[in-house]
Amino acid sequence: SERAARAGAVNTLAFNGAEIFGDNTDGAGLVRDITHNLGCLLAGKRILLLGAGGASRGVIAPLLAEKPASLLIANRSADKAVALAGEFADIAPVKGGSFTDIAGKCFDLVINATSASLSGASLPLPPGIFAPGSLAYDMMYGKGETPFARQAAEQGAAQRADGLGMLVEQAAEAFFVWRSVRPETAPVLAELRARLAG
Repeated sequence: SERAARAGAVNTLAFNGAEIFGDNTDGAGLVRDITHNLGCLLAGKRILLLGAGGASRGVIAPLLAEKPASLLIANRSADKAVALAGEFADIAPVKGGSFTDIAGKCFDLVINATSASLSGASLPLPPGIFAPGSLAYDMMYGKGETPFARQAAEQGAAQRADGLGMLVEQAAEAFFVWRSVRPETAPVLAELRARLAG
């Protein structure tokens, strides 16, 4: 699919006779979780995407399709962020830079696509990047708040979310690819949240 080609990865296979169709549902899952489950419309928003690896690559085109005011990719290696931004410049203007380049700017949505939360590390986020009413979204999830969510709360993010909803929504999108039916995700997400809490 076009979105798998853009993402540079396939996470869903559909079989039709001898033909195999490869798709990527990560970006669709992220966008649906943010817009549908969290009620945060992305049109006109200033988005900061942290990290320039595969997790970021898979969600850039779907985020741009929502017509945000801006999308900036920040990474420890600025060159990698700039190169990644350039790959999507034909869709809409995207900027890339280092964590120091975001100093003095503020964002309505900050998405952590780095692996920092897996190791419990904090990110070198300058103060003031969270705009009033902002959402801090960590693609990672687990029992309790992620390190990024705690850091975002300390720096003034109004709302925080982890990536469990993205996991459920990308799975629902894969089911839609296979069956042309979109499952109801709210009960699944509620059950998973309850199991993580228990």
